[in-house]
Amino acid sequence: MKVILDSRQIEHALEDLASRIISDTPGGSDIAVIGIRSRGEIIAQRLSTRLSAKLGKDIECGTLDITLYRDDLNSHHGGRAQVRTTEIGFDIDGKVIILVDDVLYTGRSTRAALDALIALGRPKVIKLAVLVERAGREFPIQADYIGCKADVSPGETVQVNLMESDEKDEVVIE
Repeated sequence: MKVILDSRQIEHALEDLASRIISDTPGGSDIAVIGIRSRGEIIAQRLSTRLSAKLGKDIECGTLDITLYRDDLNSHHGGRAQVRTTEIGFDIDGKVIILVDDVLYTGRSTRAALDALIALGRPKVIKLAVLVERAGREFPIQADYIGCKADVSPGETVQVNLMESDEKDEVVIE
């Protein structure tokens, strides 16, 4: 196991992501942050808090469950997927949506999230922010905002641990 981001580096990456999102987004844009369950939702909450502080206004934050939109639903879950709720308490139409996930690997989760979002409305634009990007894309999907690029060999995994769910902040390669 190799630690590639400790708690301080995660905080720095989130600050950097927030700054880049603000610099890339035209002033006056209606921004909202939506995290993909489960760790993407935690990162989205942290990012939304930082954006709100930097912009001096509340940035809405929601959570997206992509279970029923996955193309590997039957193979990964033995036909017994755990469907949880999507919690987006605002209209996404016309908004700049920052879609957040912990790790971008194959692109399948992002593809499923895009399908799920489009089923909910018509955002002005969707931008993808990830804490960690690694090689191995199976779909032509790339992140707009990346906290860290990880050099990971095939067969290795990237594990994101967050205080809210894992009682520590770190990213490791296993």
